Amino acid sequence: YAAFLDATPRTIQTYTGNIRQFIKWTQENGIQKPTRQDILTYREELRERCKPTTVQNYITALRLFFSWTAQAGIYPNIAEHIKGAKLDTSHKKDYLNATQVQDILSNIDTQTAKGKRDYSIISLMVTGGLRDIEVSRANIEDLKTLGNSTVLYLQGKGRDERTEYIKVVPEVEKPLREYLKTRQNAKGQQALFSSLSNNSRGERLSSKSVSSIVKNRLIQAGYNSDSLTAHSLRHSAVTISLIGGLPLEEVQQFARHKNISTTQIYAHNLERAKNRSEDTIAASIFKEGGEKWK
Repeated sequence: YAAFLDATPRTIQTYTGNIRQFIKWTQENGIQKPTRQDILTYREELRERCKPTTVQNYITALRLFFSWTAQAGIYPNIAEHIKGAKLDTSHKKDYLNATQVQDILSNIDTQTAKGKRDYSIISLMVTGGLRDIEVSRANIEDLKTLGNSTVLYLQGKGRDERTEYIKVVPEVEKPLREYLKTRQNAKGQQALFSSLSNNSRGERLSSKSVSSIVKNRLIQAGYNSDSLTAHSLRHSAVTISLIGGLPLEEVQQFARHKNISTTQIYAHNLERAKNRSEDTIAASIFKEGGEKWK
């Protein structure tokens, strides 16, 4: 099945890993010939212990797998039309405002190589709206000059080539260049950001490592919340852009959203945040004798 899949190595690894989990579950439950009902039972167990997005990913992998087994004449398609989970389209990850981002960056000791690297990663992610996989894939040679700007070409989500770019503002480029100076013999095709750990020194940071670096820096600055992750920096970039009054279409282009409806989710959330209904109601109810609780 893995050889059949026409997908990136990362996607293949995810799908096959999800299928292995199902196989493990059937073995633990003494199931030798799984049925449609077994998949429904498996889905319900997943719903009890996993997030909706995880359930959706696991069931999607099974639908694709059993569709292939049926086409290959190996096993009937027992997962056909089985639904995963209903996903909320609103963003559950929190975002940071400009002052909070500044606070996090100011807590990083940029006198060390690690500090220079981490500062560069976070400032680049939050000003460019980067995903952790885009940071991991970036090479030194992807930094180029375009017009009067320094840009970083990206291999974006679901892309095979570096066709998109972000502008690297001077406030980010300077610390990034300072970090690169700490790398001996750093060349064009090498990773833009590399590991400093003893076991993998000099190797490309994985997307998981990028996420871990950001999360640790958030915690060190006092922002220890499950809803704040590396992806929150991307949410922050989009949200700060909209708060700044940029048009929806401009923010869509910046965020590299294929569909403007994705950008509109951010705008909708901001509109709700501006809604003053609660304050108006409270003022009407508590205007008499409200001083007691002030």
